[in-house]
Amino acid sequence: SEQKPVTAGDLHAEGAMTALLKDALKPNLVQTLEHVPAIVHGGPFANIAHGCNSVTATKMALKLADYAITEAGFGADLGAEKFLDIKCRMADLHPSAVVIVATVRALKYNGGVAKADLNNENLEALEKGLPNLLKHVDNIKNVYKLPCVVAINAFPTDTKAELDLVEAKCKELGVNVALSEVWAKGGEGGLKLAEEVIRLCEEPNDFSYSYELEGSIEDKLNQIVQKVYGGKKVVLTANAQKQAKQLETLGFGNCPICVAKTQYSLTDDQTKLGAPTDFEVTVRNLKISAGAGFIVALTGEIMTMPGLPKVPAAEKIDVDETGKITGLF
Repeated sequence: SEQKPVTAGDLHAEGAMTALLKDALKPNLVQTLEHVPAIVHGGPFANIAHGCNSVTATKMALKLADYAITEAGFGADLGAEKFLDIKCRMADLHPSAVVIVATVRALKYNGGVAKADLNNENLEALEKGLPNLLKHVDNIKNVYKLPCVVAINAFPTDTKAELDLVEAKCKELGVNVALSEVWAKGGEGGLKLAEEVIRLCEEPNDFSYSYELEGSIEDKLNQIVQKVYGGKKVVLTANAQKQAKQLETLGFGNCPICVAKTQYSLTDDQTKLGAPTDFEVTVRNLKISAGAGFIVALTGEIMTMPGLPKVPAAEKIDVDETGKITGLF
């Protein structure tokens, strides 16, 4: 009834939690098919969480190789925004370059093509969907001031005309395109991309954040909506306004913001494709992740249970009379 935050310590649960996490705190070292080391540590989705691996994993990788590449999931509005505004700020990391991964299929989808028809050449739809990619490029170059390359993840159905169009549009923004054929050819299919990344890493950059930590929660949300999503402003529901006031009173006002929103659109409405402008983003809920040190803002219809299919995998699993389990894969 006091509406004060409850900590793990208040519940005397900190010892048990630490015991559970003791080994989980250590990153996993795995390797790719071509024996390249990869460090896996934390795998949160960028639509409902911060979308990056842990600071521990990144700092360890930086000590183990000349080049460390890390993934920040779901676009420059979600994964990259959180990686740069939250993780890099907290860990004092300064990225050298950014790879923006795109597919011709996704761009045609953003141009209004139904999923069933994405295999057919459609330059008109591609042109209509390209502003979505160009907005992500613009964010990296002009908001975060980092050099970038667009990696086209090649599909067998992509045509030369489609690939040429993407390249021409990116060139207009002064960004190179590298065709990544890693899926088909392994490491050899990524050489052009690697060469461009190395070239970009040698250029100095003026890395900056999209917002400063000082200022109200609403101010910071407005900066993200306007600069990163391309929208007009944020709207806080009455509930969210009350929560913002409460969090600021509790001393959490200067925390970075982790927005939970759909990955299918730059807006908070998954049906709005391309690069919309002049839209509002509604925040219905604000809560503090005190351990992580950021405020989570929930927008739209986003559910915070990740990646659940319409039909659960459990429905396909069974055991026959001999005891053989089926349906696991």
